[in-house]
Amino acid sequence: MVPVNQRSHPWTPPPTSLMTDHYELTMLQAALHSGTAHRRSVFEVFARRLPAGRRYGVVAGTGRLLEGLESFCFDDEQLSFLAATGVVNRSTLDYLAGFRFTGSISGYAEGEAYFPSSPLLVVEATFAEACVLETYFLSVLNYDSAVASAASRMVGAAAGRPCIEMGSRRAHEEAAVAAARAAVIGGFDSTSNLEAGHRYGLRTVGTAAHSFTLLHDSEEDAFRAQLESMGRGTTLLVDTYDVEAAVRRAVQLAGPELGGVRLDSGDLVTQASWVRGLLDELGNPDTRITVTSDLDEYAIAALNAAPVDAFGVGTRVVTGSGAPTSSMVYKLVAREDSAGTLQPVAKAAVGKASLGGRKYALRRRDQRGTATHEMVGIGRSPLDDGDDRTLLEEFVRDGQLLDGWTGPSGVERAQARHTASMAELPRSARRLSEGDPVIPTVVEPEAVA
Repeated sequence: MVPVNQRSHPWTPPPTSLMTDHYELTMLQAALHSGTAHRRSVFEVFARRLPAGRRYGVVAGTGRLLEGLESFCFDDEQLSFLAATGVVNRSTLDYLAGFRFTGSISGYAEGEAYFPSSPLLVVEATFAEACVLETYFLSVLNYDSAVASAASRMVGAAAGRPCIEMGSRRAHEEAAVAAARAAVIGGFDSTSNLEAGHRYGLRTVGTAAHSFTLLHDSEEDAFRAQLESMGRGTTLLVDTYDVEAAVRRAVQLAGPELGGVRLDSGDLVTQASWVRGLLDELGNPDTRITVTSDLDEYAIAALNAAPVDAFGVGTRVVTGSGAPTSSMVYKLVAREDSAGTLQPVAKAAVGKASLGGRKYALRRRDQRGTATHEMVGIGRSPLDDGDDRTLLEEFVRDGQLLDGWTGPSGVERAQARHTASMAELPRSARRLSEGDPVIPTVVEPEAVA
């Protein structure tokens, strides 16, 4: 274990401490003034509900926020900005100058399926340390989990055929990297984003756009250049002009070793079937067909009967396919009283009530290993009938980041967790029709430590 502010990775994120809301620091200032800033506190991240009609969500972003926690500090430049703009007073600046997270963080492993009220992240620290992390943690978890959840639905619809993340040009440049990572955690095979490949060891793919064909004096010249430079196993884009002529020309140039063709427009179901027949007729049964063009889980499902070998997905996956946020919240659920005892606390507002007390979570399973309930216990000793699986993992202990959750190895671990988690859910989880969460959440208030 190494202090979270002193680790190194192949890629080190910039300082993250100002990626926050103004009021996080004004709360800190007021708490320092009242003498409550150093009270031991427990914050939890959870979603009150899933996006409308969704049957499950997928946790993603934990590894990224842990990487960002390493650089969550206030250097001279940031402190000068806060002083010059009058965001906080001098005593608060003095506190921030020495800021270092010394608490503990646990939660659902990346890739895990989640449901309403699941305690996805548990932050135990002083109020001061935990409070200032709220905005950064939520911004990472809300976006990454939205992308991973959409990606998982698309992978289910693809029924075993690979999905490729291709949405970089439809997102902020840093969001594009995060989306690529989250999509792969959700089951995507690869990404077009090279920075994501560099940071996280993701498999990257890509060949050519229509502009490459238009650059050349003829489609044949373009195809020939790509084949000669990249080999016959490359994938040629065949819908710049006339699809039939392009497929025939591609086969003529590359022969049966042609790796693939890509279709990016038109009626993809009809066109894919027709192109498959033409390739087979020309002696290219092993040439693969990749389709792109504003695909989502419903379009992918509609292509199930078509002879498509891979799906390239862009805009819809990086925007959560209609659910661009996971609506997660970060709430104080327990805090130390004047006697030093940790007391449950909860928001009571109508429609936004929270449940006080530190939670624990189990996934209840039947004798076949299929999940039946999400069991959330208040305290540290929830009821266990012998078939339950503990859901909370430890990420940071007393300011020390535990190994295995960040970098490329963290992504691999999250991919494996997602595969196992989805295999555990009832098969109805993969239905795209609107419905309630595939398993209910049951709170066990009697399970108090």
